[in-house]
Amino acid sequence: MSIDINNESAIEVDEARVLRLAEFALDRMMMHPQTDLAIAFVDEEPMEALHIQWMDEPGPTDVLSFPMDELRPGLPGAPTPAGLLGDIVICPQVAIRQAKTAEHEPINEILMLTTHGILHLLGFDHAEPDEEREMFGLQKDILEAFYQLENQ
Repeated sequence: MSIDINNESAIEVDEARVLRLAEFALDRMMMHPQTDLAIAFVDEEPMEALHIQWMDEPGPTDVLSFPMDELRPGLPGAPTPAGLLGDIVICPQVAIRQAKTAEHEPINEILMLTTHGILHLLGFDHAEPDEEREMFGLQKDILEAFYQLENQ
């Protein structure tokens, strides 16, 4: 898999851990080994500009996803075709505030937002209650399995 991480923000991010999570999540979703993903970390001002441009909503948000080839999760024995999954943009400053509110470490918030972004790129959404249950359940499963793997 080709996963490019670019930290354009003023906040230091554990890029190696984000990369491990992204690889884990893509593997878990049975994505082709030649799937391309880009993850960018940006400060609040550029995130707000993107939020206004693409969502028509003011203020910086935590994560935005920009799908490219509209890839969907693969099936056991049949990974999705190779392609460009898309781009995820995360604002570490917003993540830090959310982590404080949730009373966990900022890196855990960033890993959650990365997983959330990947799921959006794969076509998952949370606009309806049943979609939300599916997406957030899958997000929780991926993160729990990743943390368990890390602690082995």
